[in-house]
Amino acid sequence: MKRFLFLSLLLFTSYTYSQQVKLSGKLIDQKDDPIPYANVVLENTNYGTTTNQDGEFEVKARPGTYILVVSSLGYGRFSQKVVLDKTSNDLGTIILTNQTQSLNEVAINSHHINRFSDKRTDYVARMPLENLENPQVYSVISKELMQEQVVTDIGQTVRNATGVVPIIYPSGGLATTFRGFNVGINARNGMETTSGRSGIDIANVERIEILKGPSGTLFGGNVSSFGGVVNLVTKKPMEARKNEISYTTGSYNLNRITADINNPLNKEKTVLFRLNTALNKEKSFLDYGFYDAYLIAPSFLFKASDRLTFTLDTELLNVNSTRNLYNRYAPESGITSPEDLKLDYNKALFHNDADAQTASTKIFAEAKYQLAENWTSSTLFSFVGEDVDHSYQYYATWLSPTVAQRESGNWNSIYNNYTNLQENINGEFSTGNIKHKVLIGASYRSFQSRSEASRTGTIDTIDVSTDFHALRKEDIDPHLVSNYWPGWNAVNSYTLSGYATDVIDWTDRLSTMLSLRIDHFDREAKAGAEGFQQTALSPKLGLVYQVVKDHVSVFGNYMNGFQNQAPRTQPDGSQFVLDPVYAEQSEGGIKAEVFDKKLSATASFYHIAINNAIRTNTDGFAAQDGEQVSKGIDVEVIANPFPGLNIISGYAYNDNRIIKSSDESIEGNKAVDSPENVANFWASYTFQNKLKGLGFGVGGNHVGQSYMFSDNVFSIPAYTVYNASLFYNQPSWRIGLKINNLTDEKYWTFWGVRQVPANFAANLTFRF
Repeated sequence: MKRFLFLSLLLFTSYTYSQQVKLSGKLIDQKDDPIPYANVVLENTNYGTTTNQDGEFEVKARPGTYILVVSSLGYGRFSQKVVLDKTSNDLGTIILTNQTQSLNEVAINSHHINRFSDKRTDYVARMPLENLENPQVYSVISKELMQEQVVTDIGQTVRNATGVVPIIYPSGGLATTFRGFNVGINARNGMETTSGRSGIDIANVERIEILKGPSGTLFGGNVSSFGGVVNLVTKKPMEARKNEISYTTGSYNLNRITADINNPLNKEKTVLFRLNTALNKEKSFLDYGFYDAYLIAPSFLFKASDRLTFTLDTELLNVNSTRNLYNRYAPESGITSPEDLKLDYNKALFHNDADAQTASTKIFAEAKYQLAENWTSSTLFSFVGEDVDHSYQYYATWLSPTVAQRESGNWNSIYNNYTNLQENINGEFSTGNIKHKVLIGASYRSFQSRSEASRTGTIDTIDVSTDFHALRKEDIDPHLVSNYWPGWNAVNSYTLSGYATDVIDWTDRLSTMLSLRIDHFDREAKAGAEGFQQTALSPKLGLVYQVVKDHVSVFGNYMNGFQNQAPRTQPDGSQFVLDPVYAEQSEGGIKAEVFDKKLSATASFYHIAINNAIRTNTDGFAAQDGEQVSKGIDVEVIANPFPGLNIISGYAYNDNRIIKSSDESIEGNKAVDSPENVANFWASYTFQNKLKGLGFGVGGNHVGQSYMFSDNVFSIPAYTVYNASLFYNQPSWRIGLKINNLTDEKYWTFWGVRQVPANFAANLTFRF
């Protein structure tokens, strides 16, 4: 009996001390401002972390008694005995006094900060998982990196993510392509959004998260593509009073003013308010063209109790601009690249008054309730509305390198409304020695739209090697034919979904992720559009083993994505009911966070297959047996080799090919918009001593050749663009200068859109 009791006690003790518990808190100074990048360590252990931008920290450790040491350069040192004896231990707010003090006794120095490597997120897996615990590859672009690069638009920003290339639609919206597939900016705080016609302003963006691979399991087919998901995380209210006003000027009459005002509204700091605004005016590098926009984005946070918090986040964006020219090429033109065109690189074919006026309204609300110690309920609502008053879009069909036919369209009276409701239950529990992190969720999505389109035929034919005038609104309007596509895009649809995830920690090193989603899609019948219903099932499986605990992990995943398809009318009048198109990804790789997180790296190989793609036979009948395979590697390295130097770099190789098609001549060809090689690099150095705060950065992007059409005749040339910046950052102000496209490279993105030559942007920011 004594032996049994002894063994039981031994097993209980072993079990208790094999579990990790959380220690959390927030670090502020005497002015109630958060202290970011401070060191938080448990003395004489390997447990430690740094605070985030809001001064918050979370350390995971085994139960026991420790000495907590908190420190930051320029502040005092705080130490306290802590006893960790439950799942969650919250220390509340810790105040550091502002004083200069040697930190030699601290295990980690505050200037050893890998500023661009923070991948903590609740959105990628819809649960709190560390990067090393997550079997999915993702990149994060922080607002600190955006500020350092003096970026003013999201297209410049997403180039910092491995393998990602921006796409500008003729409709004015922005999307990205990676892993061989296009995806719009479709997620905002984990909920559906859109930017197809209204665009995005980055003034209210805290960070951008780019999830790699088909992500239908958690996000559904409406948000994700077979390449992945782009999620914007907006700025949230903070307890500290913190305000910032910024002005940016630069080439092509760039004038941009932004303000970030954050203030608690009561003494108890239970009601918080933040307002982000932006006013942007700029001309095109073409002789005609402009982009004017203003953004108003207020947000509120209300702490109703210790367990219940409400958040309301809104955005109102109004844009008046001109569109990009969409080029088409006659088969007999002999043109195989935009380089062949004899059009002056800075010459526009259409005038300023053939413009576009759009607006978007975005509302996000969340009620977060602590059900129990390890269980949380999140009820979310989002509404996104895009409204287009008018939108002139431009087309040129090239008959030869010098001769083009001009035509235009005007999309007007458009609205696209997306309404989403979502409920997520997150929890943790154990079955014996096995730990579970679970997510159970359900969502409802309503999409309602209306649009009208007018289109011209050929307006004129011009020789661009001679003098010609840019077409004005008065030249276009007489040629417009109203109701060009009856019922185009005037459809309503509804989606009801349920999903669940269980992350099982078999040991403190080995875990699996099991996920499943079911979607029921219902599209109404409406003039010119067939109604249909579809149900899609999307599984996900992930496996992670930490070879070196908390430092190096190997992972593998199987992921699924899907896209709902409307029935097709066959040539004999019959209806061909299509299944959702599925993409399946298999991926394996390694993640590392080593040398006190001064080096963070991810490398993976993936294989994405579409086995039921839709193709059309030569007799006009549709079949659903096309095949496409996209495979490649992603490598990302984020490093802080020595104090002051920060590096972010990535390389992506992608081979995306059409395996089977009704047109046998294109089998084996590259898929469109799929460059084989994409690389990004950015390195910055900030002086640490006498010139503290002064810094500079250099970097660039390379995008390989891609094809505009599946016959692989017309190619978009490869390009490499270099950039550099100089900045001086102080607690109450910052000045920055960025030079883009140092070598004045002439280059084109997908759809043959000309890009900006050498240009600069200068920024001055005040904080108070």
